[in-house]
Amino acid sequence: MTLNLTPDELLSTTRAVRRRLDLTRPVPRKLIEECVDLATQAPTGRNRQRWHFIVVTEEPRRRAVADVFRRALATGGGRPVTERDLRRMYAHPGSMERISAGLRHLHDNAHRVPAFVIPAVEGRTDGASVLDQSMTWGSILPAVWSFMLAARARGLGTVWTTAQAPLERELATVLGVPHEDVMLAAFVPLAYTIGTGFRPARRIPRAEVLHWDRW
Repeated sequence: MTLNLTPDELLSTTRAVRRRLDLTRPVPRKLIEECVDLATQAPTGRNRQRWHFIVVTEEPRRRAVADVFRRALATGGGRPVTERDLRRMYAHPGSMERISAGLRHLHDNAHRVPAFVIPAVEGRTDGASVLDQSMTWGSILPAVWSFMLAARARGLGTVWTTAQAPLERELATVLGVPHEDVMLAAFVPLAYTIGTGFRPARRIPRAEVLHWDRW
């Protein structure tokens, strides 16, 4: 059964869910398979379909994956935040504080998340050209977003994280992934949501991001 959402409602209310993940309900395998089926309808570069979805639900492996997640979060990483980033991040009072609280909640309860979905793509972008990077990421990102939309339509919550990146090789070992040939693209917790009502997020004005004909 899916929620009664219009396409616009689905697109504007698929949120990054951290604190509202229901940690007490297992997610049926059938629902996850339905989401993957829809994800693999996404466009992919040259129709190569290099995507993979590793779903972790068994408790011992979930705990091992959660442990990597926590330690990876502690490493930080990513490019430095600019003044422009900060202005946008804190454009709406309280938003970053809520995100931080949600991240702490997810960190503390990662072992209780009923399912982890780790999307992967054949081919690595380490040292790759911009063209190769765009083709590789362009072949997995639409599929993952489709998965997240399909999950939302079924009352499930997700959040795209890149927490796997600092310890990607270790996570690949835990999951039996051939690291030299396959890149772990993201780390997506998956659970039913506590309540299904989500609102569109407040964003910076369209005028700041929309460009006609030139920058």
